[in-house]
Amino acid sequence: MTVPALMSDLKDEASDGRMAASRERRCILSGAVLPEGRLIRFAVGPDAQIVPDVEAKLPGRGMWLSATRLAVDTAVAKKLFSKAAKMAVHADPTLAVLVEERLIASIGGSLGIARRAGALILGFDQVDEALRSAHPPVVVIEASDAAPDGSRKLRGAAIAKGIAPFVLGALSNAELSLALGRENVVHAALKSGRIAERLIFDAGRLAGFRPLRQWAWPGFSGGG
Repeated sequence: MTVPALMSDLKDEASDGRMAASRERRCILSGAVLPEGRLIRFAVGPDAQIVPDVEAKLPGRGMWLSATRLAVDTAVAKKLFSKAAKMAVHADPTLAVLVEERLIASIGGSLGIARRAGALILGFDQVDEALRSAHPPVVVIEASDAAPDGSRKLRGAAIAKGIAPFVLGALSNAELSLALGRENVVHAALKSGRIAERLIFDAGRLAGFRPLRQWAWPGFSGGG
């Protein structure tokens, strides 16, 4: 596939994600009506097995649940999927783990396409330079096991520039390296655009399953 085609595909996916973030669905656990960006869709497979549909593309009537490990575990324990589906279905006790894996795969897929399309900034020095530029990135990807010194320096660059990028620090060095087909990936970044929007959309949901490790400093409450 050519780079323009890759970009076109990812733009379509990101646009879908942005529109999804504005749509609302009812959580089968709480009954609350929430934006899709805070929910995970589930579908019934051909064998009556409940499967997570993180991209909301599988056929059939979907069931929506708050994007947290507690919500998924509670729904499984209370057999809420059978109630919502109005039929006997099987929800595996490890369903929350599968949701987390699917979200990581979705994020990794977006990062991989962004790299092949030339839209990804890779490497500590390159990210540091980008943060200090006239058009800094809006998303910074940092390995969850990154050295504190490097993270502190990049955070300092953001503070000096007066910006607060969205930081995705949930994936390990091994997970990032696998997604990008490179060894020892620790830092990356993306400037504003639909790819960044898609990553933020998925990362926001992943936050219910593992910490994002966002940056924080005095006077800035956006991190955690």
